[in-house]
Amino acid sequence: MYTATATILPLQQNQSVLSSMLGQLGDVQALDLRDLGLKNPADVFVAMLKSRTVEDALINRFDLRKVYNVKRYEDARKVLEKRSEIDPEKEGLISIQVSDRDPKRAAEIANACVDELRALNLSMALTEAAQRRVFFEQKLNSERSDLSNAELALKQLEQKTGLIQPDAQTKALIGAVADVRAQIAAKQVQIQSMRSFATPNPDLKRAESELAELQAQSARLSQTERATGELGEGTLQVPTGKVATASLEYLRLAREAKYHESLYDFLSRRLEAARIDEAKNAVLVQVVDRAIVPEKKSGPKRMLIVAVTAMLSFLLVSFYVLMREALHRRRQDPFEAARLDRLNQYLRSPLR
Repeated sequence: MYTATATILPLQQNQSVLSSMLGQLGDVQALDLRDLGLKNPADVFVAMLKSRTVEDALINRFDLRKVYNVKRYEDARKVLEKRSEIDPEKEGLISIQVSDRDPKRAAEIANACVDELRALNLSMALTEAAQRRVFFEQKLNSERSDLSNAELALKQLEQKTGLIQPDAQTKALIGAVADVRAQIAAKQVQIQSMRSFATPNPDLKRAESELAELQAQSARLSQTERATGELGEGTLQVPTGKVATASLEYLRLAREAKYHESLYDFLSRRLEAARIDEAKNAVLVQVVDRAIVPEKKSGPKRMLIVAVTAMLSFLLVSFYVLMREALHRRRQDPFEAARLDRLNQYLRSPLR
């Protein structure tokens, strides 16, 4: 048996586009990249290398059923797994060791593992990016319609009553309420995104807890907005109960339009990032050492075989000598010799 070894370096998921796009959104819309459920690439790649998809691809590529003298794929996979060893190293590398009776085939299978891993990883990455793109496209189309309706309602009110300019404090209240609502919508989109293409993780529970806090804050602001009377001097939460009816309607429509505008901007940036990620063909697997044809045998262990054989031979010879000695001693005893003679005569006598 000959063992060939290939070493690869799993690179981190390409997050540069997503990070830069989210960094431009500010504290309101910025999300943690961990919300997408990304895991350690080394562990993921080891699992992918041991997957049935990769194993069957190798079996078909090298006709391993014929090589291993088996008929079923299941039996061929068992032999391949027995002759393969895939281990993550402390330095972050992944070692792929393949043993075979043919040294050239051992090196080819080890290198083919890297090729199949790269192909599988690329297809899965494109699939995930496409899912993100479709998800944000649907959300953006829906929000575009809501934004158009909000802007149309505001324009109709302006044409009907004339432009009303609210004071600075009322504008601040509008901005505060709209920002909280935008945060709630962004958090809801984040949670839906995580549930669509990420496995359950603690970050999902953290996002749901943050959503509950934002909803409570929005309820408090809405209650303050509907309250009557004066608040303390300098506060931004000025009650709107004393604002004229037309002005109050204008403020609410303006707040609604600003909310949809913020959410639309957030979804547009996320959709742009998803499209860029889908168009990229970056290789996430870097080969450190390609497998070469091994020059020395890795098995069987000759010294171990010689030692075991010598020990078994010694035991068998010792047993044979002891049996010969026991028979010789019995023949020296007249009584035992007579018994042996009678036994031989009985065994030689014809059967009736």
